[in-house]
This record gives sequence, structure tokens and C-alpha cells, in this order.
Amino acid sequence: MFNLSAGYSVTNLSIPTTGRVALGGVDVSVATDDGKRIGAKLDLSYTLASNVSNSGHRADMFSYLVGPTISLWKDNSLSTYAQVMAGGARIAGPFPTASGGLGTGHVHYPAWEFGGNVEYTLSPAFGFRLTVDCLHTNFFDSSGAVRGQYDVRVVNSIVYYLGQPINRSKHHR
Repeated sequence: MFNLSAGYSVTNLSIPTTGRVALGGVDVSVATDDGKRIGAKLDLSYTLASNVSNSGHRADMFSYLVGPTISLWKDNSLSTYAQVMAGGARIAGPFPTASGGLGTGHVHYPAWEFGGNVEYTLSPAFGFRLTVDCLHTNFFDSSGAVRGQYDVRVVNSIVYYLGQPINRSKHHR
């Protein structure tokens, strides 16, 4: 069964000028599973913070990830999944310069994540999904060098189960 989801994503990103900043934005995914235990997911996310530490500079991140999902528990209305995905992330934002000022730049490196989600079925065609994962990306550190970092990402999304009837029953007269 295929499903599409779209929702709001918040990423707690490490930025050297502030320590950590919350980036908010959109997340969309396409997933499939065999109805038993194993599935796959493609996830695209774009998040941003418009004015990091009142610096006048924005920070943003675009990530694209794909990988397997494993069903941990499932009943008629509630299910849980674990996932491990790999792909890439482009992060742009402010960082300190060697002269003591503030520069802006971007990095585009491989990224990966591991985490899981809880999904509640609202109807045969729709559900609500809460995803929490640990996302590994790269960005500048306080010396201006590119370093790997771990960030927490939370996504709340509405899920559409393709091919399922939107109404529970049809009334005939």
C-alpha cells in the first residue's frame, strides 16, 4: 500500500552563532509497505528560520532522504514504525569568521537519519503521523570548518492512503 503525507517539520539545528536554532517548514513523503513488516520511504523537507539571533541572516535546510521502514506494531487504528534513511542535506546560514565578524555560507553534504513514527488512522483514506528522528548533517563550526552534527527533527503530518475510499460507507436511495 502506498501513502502520501504532508505536514509541518521542526528541526533543532546547530548554528555556531547561536548554539541551536529551531527551523520550521514543510515535509512531504511517499511511503510503501508490504502490509506485514518491511517498507520504504522517500522524505523531502524544507525548513527555515528567518532571523537567526537577530543577525538579519536566515538559516535554511533542504533534506532529501530515502530508506527502509520496519513496522514495529500495528492494530486497526494505531501503528508504529522505525526508519533509517540516507540522502543529502543543503544547509545555509550565518557562521563566525576568523576576523570576528559574521559570514554566511552553505554546505551540501550526505545526510542520514534514524528514528520512528506513530501513526493514527483517522478514516480508511486518512491518518495522522508523528515522526521523531535524529538527523545527521554537516555545517560550519565556530572556527569556520565544516563538521558533522546531530539534529533532532519532529514532523506532524496528515497521511493519505492511496486507493482507499474517502468515505466510510456510501448511502444508496
